[in-house]
Amino acid sequence: MATPRERFVEALKFLKQLQEKGMIGIHTEDIPNRKYREILIRNGFIREVAKGWYIATDPAARDGETTAWYSSYWDFIAVFLKHRYGDDWCLSADQSLLLHAGNQSVPQQLLIRSPHGNNHPTALPYNTSLFNLRGELPPADQLIIIDNGIRMYDLQSALIYSAATIYTRNAIDARTALSLIRDASELLPTLLENGHTTLAGRLAGAFRNINRERIADQIIDTFKQADYDIREKDPFKSKIDLKLPARERSPYATRIRLMWEQMREVIIQNFPASPGIPEKKEDFLKEIDDIYVTDAYHSLSIERYRVTPEMIEKVSSGKWDTKESEEDRKQRDAMAARGYYQAFQSVKESIAAILNGTNSGTQVDIDHSRWYRQLFDPSVTAGLLKAADLAGYRNNQVYIANSKHVPLNVDAMRDAIPILFELLVEEPEASVRAVLGHFIFVFIHPYMDGNGRMGRFLMNAMLASGGYRWTVIPVEGRDEYMQALEQASVEQNIEPFAKFIGYLVEESLKGKMIAELPKK
Repeated sequence: MATPRERFVEALKFLKQLQEKGMIGIHTEDIPNRKYREILIRNGFIREVAKGWYIATDPAARDGETTAWYSSYWDFIAVFLKHRYGDDWCLSADQSLLLHAGNQSVPQQLLIRSPHGNNHPTALPYNTSLFNLRGELPPADQLIIIDNGIRMYDLQSALIYSAATIYTRNAIDARTALSLIRDASELLPTLLENGHTTLAGRLAGAFRNINRERIADQIIDTFKQADYDIREKDPFKSKIDLKLPARERSPYATRIRLMWEQMREVIIQNFPASPGIPEKKEDFLKEIDDIYVTDAYHSLSIERYRVTPEMIEKVSSGKWDTKESEEDRKQRDAMAARGYYQAFQSVKESIAAILNGTNSGTQVDIDHSRWYRQLFDPSVTAGLLKAADLAGYRNNQVYIANSKHVPLNVDAMRDAIPILFELLVEEPEASVRAVLGHFIFVFIHPYMDGNGRMGRFLMNAMLASGGYRWTVIPVEGRDEYMQALEQASVEQNIEPFAKFIGYLVEESLKGKMIAELPKK
């Protein structure tokens, strides 16, 4: 008879085989050995997410850790629904539109259509759910299947059949999807064939809202020519003063532009006025030197590194030695501290150039890859990372711990990053450059690791471009900081993040290195 340890090893090997087959959603039938299931559940290697359904999890994860669920969500949904309904299902038009617009955030409730639906919700982990709406599927020529097996409306049908509320609840997504339409002829056949005068009038108003006058006019004129009574209506709450590039085919690049336009005024309203570039630039740079230890302690602690001011002093003074000290060479936290010191010095050089008149967006665009290399060079030297890890932007998908926001895929990331720096170069307000520079950088998440530290470096470089002092985000405010970023990412609500950073900046202007966070 096998020992408990031998059974544990067998169960792990079986799970590994399932994962090698690319199985994300694991059904009870996939692990027919009940003992294996019990062992894997008890030791935290799988968890049940719906009756009879499991996903692989990290046994070292803390209680309440949501990363495994959020990172596997869309792949699980595709497998789960395929098992339940075969090919007789698709996402709702609204949810399809969000995905076309590049919004892959995990929804609170996912609405799907199926002729076999039961009009009841299916509970899923962490207060998420699936609602199975009984209804006919759209015609086959209006459906698409994306790479992970998700079945959804095509772009044109999603725009036609989405509810009017999508334009107010998800304005950025709606405008992004609209911008992908090149000509009214993509929409008119379905609109005319079904006599959708109300939907056509709404779409005409929506296109005019994003300054696509030609498409709006084509819809109205064609319906009138066909002897329909059509009334144009703008479904958005407000109009944007932004000319979206007509030839832009990446929804992700367009989303970044729209986010910037929608969020910038909110930031200006919640931020102290810029002091302007200081006359005594050397004194300004000396202040940055003085705050280094405090900033490094808090920034590294936010990332869950266990560091002390003493360790930081050691690595910045040159007493840290990977050649002579085995302990220094192998200690992950010491590598992070040394890398932070090197990157900090590099950021200070960039700020010096900005203070001397270089455009801050241009300077950071040129320099940020050097900051990144400095940040991780000690870990490469110590053998904890490979030299290839310094190559730059990631080539694989990455996820953010406990976040419903799914960072952009590799191709989308490479579309979006140049737009971020283009907007930084063009933006006249330092406060907007600082807040949106930080937020959108971590929203894109261009690196496999270090995105938070890089985002805070970018923020402080942009703050310096307006004469604001170096601002430390205290580890005591980590939860509020992360929640504010989550709201901006998932709900497109930048106000909590703008207020959070604005308060810290205001306190730093009063001479406080670390602001006492306001009580809620």
